[in-house]
Amino acid sequence: MIPLSTKMRPTKLEDFVGQKHFMYEGSLFYNSIRNKSFESAIFFGPSGTGKTTLARIIAGELDGSFVEINASTTGTKELKEILKNAADRFNGLLQETTVLYVDEVHRWNKLQQDSLLKAIEDGVIKFIGSTTENPYFSINNAILSRVRNIYEFKRLSADEILIILKRTLADSEKGFGGLNVRYDEEALRTLAAMAGGDCRVALDALGFIVDNLEEGSVLNREIVAEAMQKQTTFYDKEEDKYNLLSALQKSVRGSDPDAAIHYLARLIDGGADEMMIGRRLMVMASEDIGMAYPNAISIVTSCVQAAQMIGFPEAQIPLAHAVILMASCPKSNRANEALNAALSDIHSRKIDDVPAHLMDSHYGGAKDLGRGIGYKYPHAYGGYVTQQYLPDDLYKEGVRYYEPSSNGSEAAFKKYLEELREIDRKNRK
Repeated sequence: MIPLSTKMRPTKLEDFVGQKHFMYEGSLFYNSIRNKSFESAIFFGPSGTGKTTLARIIAGELDGSFVEINASTTGTKELKEILKNAADRFNGLLQETTVLYVDEVHRWNKLQQDSLLKAIEDGVIKFIGSTTENPYFSINNAILSRVRNIYEFKRLSADEILIILKRTLADSEKGFGGLNVRYDEEALRTLAAMAGGDCRVALDALGFIVDNLEEGSVLNREIVAEAMQKQTTFYDKEEDKYNLLSALQKSVRGSDPDAAIHYLARLIDGGADEMMIGRRLMVMASEDIGMAYPNAISIVTSCVQAAQMIGFPEAQIPLAHAVILMASCPKSNRANEALNAALSDIHSRKIDDVPAHLMDSHYGGAKDLGRGIGYKYPHAYGGYVTQQYLPDDLYKEGVRYYEPSSNGSEAAFKKYLEELREIDRKNRK
């Protein structure tokens, strides 16, 4: 049986849902498809966000031959045969370019990836590679330099998934429109929220529900909870979700580990997934702990990654580790305040250019333009030398954005910076 998520893939550009940060009517990406000027690209992001679907839509719009393969099941021999056939089509009477879509392209080794280079360069193929891994680490630089763009796919919002679920229930051709499935609006919204931004999860769960729903039954929250094998308490009210996350962060910020672990327990017991909790914890590590304990972000990120790898119920252990650590360590938001103050100046006033001695001078003619002249290399002076770094107007005003606190490790940074400023004061006299 074909999964519902496969049957419901849209085939038209206008039916695609999500990725509004680059895929919207009138965007350069959208227009390149409509104008048939789309070039090679890499799509990366989590599963169930539309990478394969969009690749197939693009191939359909370009009116060329389309070959779809998965790197985990296609070896070098098969790839060479595909590229040979593509070259034959390109060099034939029609000079037809083949759109080659490679799913999970990060699974290929360097030699396999390099096999694509000549075909991309010669225009024999328009290459679309998709990956769940960061392409800057998993894809060869030679490939990256030959693709037009790298597009990051983000998890779908609950509202976007809800649109797709409702479309499925109303679609008589591919979906369940002919069954007149009765459902509670909140139940469907809960299903969309519990999918964690993965449309495939949401659709296949809906397919499982409808296929096994007793005649005359209504798709309600209890049925959603049974299908997802998760409690739905967390999704009872939208504001409850954010109230609990807010209480968790404020308890950590207030250095109350007992309250913090209480709200973590309520989140877990209510059905919140490790991704939602983890994202908030990583924000807290920088926003609220910051320079008072700089290692917090590394430790918390490791705890969140561990939670994602092992899943619930054991995921609750590293999450608790992260929460207790942050609630019990010194706090500082000065790094965040420094950034906000700098952004405020950038948005509210005219600021002078980068000082000439700090400008890039690694090109011919830079010195003729006065670039890089007079720059002092701190390491040549034992690690520090008095020198202007701020733009002229901010420097003359003595602007300071970062004012370190005396909390935790930040006290040492504060002392060090004060010593450097004292050196500057003496040197300027």
